[in-house]
Amino acid sequence: MTAIMGIVNVTPDSFSDGGCYLSADDAIARGRELRAAGAHILDVGGESTRPGAARVEPAEEQARVLPVIAALAADGAVVSIDTMNAATAHAAVELGARIVNDVSGGLNDPDMLGVVAASGADVVLQHWRGHSADMYAHAVYDDLVPELVAELEARLAAAARAGISPDRVILDPGIGFGKRGAQNWQALRGLDRVVAIGPRVLVGTSRKRFLAEALAAASDDEISTARRDAATALTSVLAAQAGAWAVRVHDAAATRDALAVWTHWQGEGEHV
Repeated sequence: MTAIMGIVNVTPDSFSDGGCYLSADDAIARGRELRAAGAHILDVGGESTRPGAARVEPAEEQARVLPVIAALAADGAVVSIDTMNAATAHAAVELGARIVNDVSGGLNDPDMLGVVAASGADVVLQHWRGHSADMYAHAVYDDLVPELVAELEARLAAAARAGISPDRVILDPGIGFGKRGAQNWQALRGLDRVVAIGPRVLVGTSRKRFLAEALAAASDDEISTARRDAATALTSVLAAQAGAWAVRVHDAAATRDALAVWTHWQGEGEHV
């Protein structure tokens, strides 16, 4: 069964739920809610990576996320820290995080891969071509899928040089990062080639703009959060079909149910 990574944004400016869980208590409650709804992993982040987002100093990032990570890890949850900063990753792992989810694939902070190697944590290496402020300027490809695969393979090799074995690596094609509209669909259609690299693969489509664009093309109705979540659940099933190890979502329950139906469609989990 494909794992569900639930998103806990402890930020004022994330594109979908910025400010909803900015206090530690609210973020902890959100994490517990996601876990109860079927999330296997809780991904806690203190810096928005929405298009155009400003950077956050590591000290502020840590003040936002560390109390949340400590509480959720104490609950027994599998916690991931969503950060590009080695110092934040180190502090989070010390408090119980088991996965470092670096959207920059280790490119933002030269110390990141070394810190992860020493920590024993697993690491998500995402395809990345620059920070949110200018990432779309780099959304230029001659042939997207082969370039995506080659750039992920380069990050996997960098991790190996730092002492991180492939079984500790999770690759992420970076949907919405340095990719415009149709380029995201190209990346998803090539997901089997990302899976073929070898390590586990994480896919994050949740509520992203390219889904809203597809829904807007289908009808003139308002593109509500509920509609984006339904589209996310469908892309989660399609990612599972392509071999994804996990999907990263805001609405764990919708994706849980969609994956359960797909599992039965496949003839697994049936009770006669």
